[in-house]
Amino acid sequence: MRVFVTGAAGFIGRAVIAELVNHGHQVLGLARSDASAEIITKAGGLPHRGDLEDLESLKSGARAADGVIHLAFEFDFNNMAKCTAMDRAAIEAMGEAMTGTGKPLVIASGTLFLPKGKLGTEDTEPDRNNPLSERGQSADLVCKLSKEKQIRGSVIRLSPTVHGTEDKGFIPMLINLARQKGFVTYIGDGSARWPAVHRLDAAALFRLALEKGTAGGIYHGVAEQGVSMKDIMTVVGKHLQLPVESKSMNEAVEAIGFFAHVIAFGMSFNGHTYFINAAMCTRSYNPSNDLIVFDVPMPANASKFRPNINYFTGLI
Repeated sequence: MRVFVTGAAGFIGRAVIAELVNHGHQVLGLARSDASAEIITKAGGLPHRGDLEDLESLKSGARAADGVIHLAFEFDFNNMAKCTAMDRAAIEAMGEAMTGTGKPLVIASGTLFLPKGKLGTEDTEPDRNNPLSERGQSADLVCKLSKEKQIRGSVIRLSPTVHGTEDKGFIPMLINLARQKGFVTYIGDGSARWPAVHRLDAAALFRLALEKGTAGGIYHGVAEQGVSMKDIMTVVGKHLQLPVESKSMNEAVEAIGFFAHVIAFGMSFNGHTYFINAAMCTRSYNPSNDLIVFDVPMPANASKFRPNINYFTGLI
């Protein structure tokens, strides 16, 4: 299968390229610069020039492929409405190019906008009052396009922490924010929990959804059910030798801005419910890579733990 991948030069994208190539697929990767094109080529893919705002490049990439994995997303916590609108426009363009083909369109989404206080599964509806819920509109769009455009659209709800070497996601962002502010903070009692998954396991899930996913399917990229924000922030503070402070939501918003909403939301996920839909085989996806880095009590179902201090050794 020839697969068009947006975000192919990124942290997850490079792992997805390797996963696809290792399973006999060809990869056409969206490249917005010469540097991105070089990364994609070295990873084993073919570069396709364009970006998320170049809708014609997205359409031509989708038409040239047997399936699409959409990973790219512009993060700007000060203007999430613009970011999510750009994402929906990109999905709409690729879906339009795939109309009537039955080809798979797999998009990356998240778990942070699901309701707090309950065990999350793929059937759990997003909390529409959550400030982060605009990202979920992309998932709604994919499910809508699956019906209207006769494509096989599916959604991967990724853990907020997709970790591994060269991670530049939420945890490094938290660390850099703490360095800038001179303190580490969590909200209230810090009981909000973040699930986690290694990027190689996430890459395997994207491939499986591409190959086997059902139209309108939603799948969770979750290996660890959740690590509490207090535990996460305590370890960050320990390694950076910075004070760790509990703040109210209002205090945190004033201190660190929109990111306060990110660290306030969390929930637990069923560690065995990776594929709810009967068409998917639950044994197909077995997260097997290292657990997240923190020296905190590991979950009862943890099978192995190898401490990793990459976050704190100058790699950020």
